[in-house]
Amino acid sequence: MAPEKESNGLDNFAFTLMGSDCDLQDPKHGEEVDSSMDDERSKLVYCVTDVPPWYLCVLLGIQHCLTAFGGIIAIPLILSEGLCLRHDALTQSHLISTIFFVSGICTLLQVTFGVRLPILQGGTFTLLAPCMAMLSTPEWTCPAWTQNATLVNTSSSEFIEVWQSRMRVVQGSIMVGSLLQVVVGFSGLIGIFMRFIGPLTIAPTISLIGLSLFDSAGTSAGNHWGIASLTTALIIVFSQYLRHIPVSFPTYSKDKKLHTHRVYVFQILPVLLGIGLSWLLCYVLSTFNVLPSDPGQYGYLARTDLKGDVVSKAPWILFPYPGQWGMPTVSLAGVVGILAGVISSMIESVGDYHACAKLSGAPPPPKHAISRGIGIEGLGCLLAGAWGTGNGTTSYSENVGALGITKVGSRMVIVAGGIFMVAIGVFGKVGAIFATIPTPVIGGMFMVMFGVISAAGISTLQYTDLNSSRNIFVFGFSMFSGLVIPNWILKNPRAISTGVAELDQLLQVLLTTSMFVGGFFGFLLDNTVPGTKQERGILAWNNAHEESTSNTLDSEEVYSLPFGLSSYFSSSSWIRYVPFCPPAVPKSSDGCGANATSEEPTLRHPEPSHIINGVDL
Repeated sequence: MAPEKESNGLDNFAFTLMGSDCDLQDPKHGEEVDSSMDDERSKLVYCVTDVPPWYLCVLLGIQHCLTAFGGIIAIPLILSEGLCLRHDALTQSHLISTIFFVSGICTLLQVTFGVRLPILQGGTFTLLAPCMAMLSTPEWTCPAWTQNATLVNTSSSEFIEVWQSRMRVVQGSIMVGSLLQVVVGFSGLIGIFMRFIGPLTIAPTISLIGLSLFDSAGTSAGNHWGIASLTTALIIVFSQYLRHIPVSFPTYSKDKKLHTHRVYVFQILPVLLGIGLSWLLCYVLSTFNVLPSDPGQYGYLARTDLKGDVVSKAPWILFPYPGQWGMPTVSLAGVVGILAGVISSMIESVGDYHACAKLSGAPPPPKHAISRGIGIEGLGCLLAGAWGTGNGTTSYSENVGALGITKVGSRMVIVAGGIFMVAIGVFGKVGAIFATIPTPVIGGMFMVMFGVISAAGISTLQYTDLNSSRNIFVFGFSMFSGLVIPNWILKNPRAISTGVAELDQLLQVLLTTSMFVGGFFGFLLDNTVPGTKQERGILAWNNAHEESTSNTLDSEEVYSLPFGLSSYFSSSSWIRYVPFCPPAVPKSSDGCGANATSEEPTLRHPEPSHIINGVDL
């Protein structure tokens, strides 16, 4: 299929899929809805309520997992630095398996009981920043001997206690902090939060997530700048220059017999291809001893045989379970830092819900579905903390973008993807393989990934008046403060001395978390400095997040609770007072798929396309 420019910037079909288009009609007049209202939905092959053939569900579910691989794998690899696990690849592989396992479970919960849109769940960088800030405090700084490979005995009880004690405090802080998201979601308070949070709060918060991790990217890439630069260059070439070029694969079908099938591989998997090729080159250079074998020489960490025994030592079957690292502990400073990340995650997710609905042929998500989705994400963070991923979960923006590429918006595809992620977490060898990726290759990936996250946050400013000196001041001061203050505190860790150890630690974590500092000043100034709502971008921003109409037949078809729960509860008068339960509406007979009757979903007024915050390559 020829490349095609879409209105939301997501280009080309990734697969030439067979099936009938999801053309939506007005149920009252039987007329096809004007395509100018929502060009994307009229071209969908499968809408949100459709069930594609099982093999297509499996294929596209695996693709969604591969799309999220880069972000999911990066989180435990970065966190391992703060957990003193730099030289313990086997434990790193266990963390990778655990985060895949929990991400799969949270995905299934979100699609089944949450917002019920085809949206994948995975680890979030918004919680990574406060966790790393907490682990960088004097109390939790790694002992010097854990940074020396010759001194580390990964099986010793002393080393195990060093990293597990840090993991337990991260776990407890995430579990307590996630309770805010659970309460905000299931109580319906998310609507109140969104009234005070606009683009000038979101832009510095999201941008500083990427900018605050520059040191981690530079440290990893600096172990061999040649390999890191190659990885970065490959990802850029695949994602930007070759994304419109299809690759032909042989395919067999009963109708066409043996024929070729064009797939936009470079557009779908640029990160995975870039990492894979650089990884292969490192293997070849290690095999022929081109890379130095002396640990003291530059480039040694680019060798692939440094962790060669990890795959053989890793178990074939691994069942992560809650409390596998011990009983979680709680740090007040860690909890407060996590709260800043949780709020940022909620804001991102609301935007993702609207973007996902737009790209999957669903009406705008009603308030009860948004509340339920945020509540389930909070529950997912609680589970992630209990299992010990060292992180939480959030909606993955890059997978929302994949819906626009594949034109398959069925939530059954995401169900298949969630099951596949659970399977990855169970097979311990898979996590071990990813733990052997050389450090410079990871650094090259970080160079692209963190840069895109920073730019995604800045792109939110499109809703504001950038000719306003007020807006320029608020954004500029917030960004600069978010860089200056944490940097100074890190260089002068003893500058904070109030006489109360707990308060010192709290301030240390907050003031070294760039996203908190920048987001705090952005929120404070944007809500106190005089300015019109149009100038601040509040009007345009709210239009992208408001429910444009009341609940109708098609909204109930998509967002009602599964297994007949909505019908069961609809007979109760008290259900109207529960924010996350849909109100009683008539039953619908058909979905929006190829076999839908004339009572198909009605399109709403077009909503401004939401900028998808995330690493959307």
